[in-house]
Amino acid sequence: MTTMTRRGLLGAAAGTAAVLASRADRPHRREVTTFVLVTGANGSASGDAELSLRGHRAVGVELPGHGAAAGQFRRSYQAPQNLAALATEPSPMAGITLDDYVTATVAVVRRAARLGPVVLWGGSMGGATVSRVANEVPRLINRLVYSSAFCCVDLPTMGDYLQTPEAAGSLILELGGASLADPAVIGASRTNFRTNDAAVLAKMKEALCADATEAEFMAMLNASQPDESIQVPLADARGHKDTWGSIPRTYIRHTRDRMIPLPLQDRMIAEADRLTPRNKFDVRSVATSHAADGAGWAASVDILDELARR
Repeated sequence: MTTMTRRGLLGAAAGTAAVLASRADRPHRREVTTFVLVTGANGSASGDAELSLRGHRAVGVELPGHGAAAGQFRRSYQAPQNLAALATEPSPMAGITLDDYVTATVAVVRRAARLGPVVLWGGSMGGATVSRVANEVPRLINRLVYSSAFCCVDLPTMGDYLQTPEAAGSLILELGGASLADPAVIGASRTNFRTNDAAVLAKMKEALCADATEAEFMAMLNASQPDESIQVPLADARGHKDTWGSIPRTYIRHTRDRMIPLPLQDRMIAEADRLTPRNKFDVRSVATSHAADGAGWAASVDILDELARR
């Protein structure tokens, strides 16, 4: 049997101490949270660099009918625009339903859940998808986050909530001036985010992002997809008590929202809390408009970062 010398024993001890010291200097490793982000109407899928730099993963869901391959961005939409063609060209969104959005999002959640905790985030109309996905795969989601988003509870559809007294101050109808086509003809709603009509742009900015700078507003318009489903706002998007209602949830109120007014946000929060009194919303507030400006999104990222570290 080989006997370790005193020098060898001391050397081994010193080496072990060095390894332990090295490990102690390293930041503590924890499970990485994946934020699965579901955009609102006309949005484009994207992650978030700041969340990634803070040690998380962030992935945007490419909803059916959206994305580079879907064909929303066509020559007639370029400048100078062919408005006659845009009024009649069929939309890739025709026939797409909330079920389709849910299927696409569930697929992303399933993949993300293999890697660690999942936080499912929805903005605006994306809240309808979030609730329905939570009904489908509640065990794969660690937290739901609604960012000034629809959360249908007592009423089945987003359209129903827009008819309530709490929605009386909504400026959603102000977006009608940018409409490009008859939905019955193209099978979808089509919005001209590339218009240069000063009056229309002013109304859009007031409704969507009154707090944003002109540069932020233009960037938002250029990232927006013109076509959106006409079926999704009319689909049953209620969360169910035993599935959706079992998941911890956070609501980020946008206190200056002119699309989903604050009274409507508060109504949906209250309805949800009544349905699941033992699992109420963790409510936060950010002083920003419907589409958050840079400062508003930065404040939201701080909230998301905190939630991931719980």
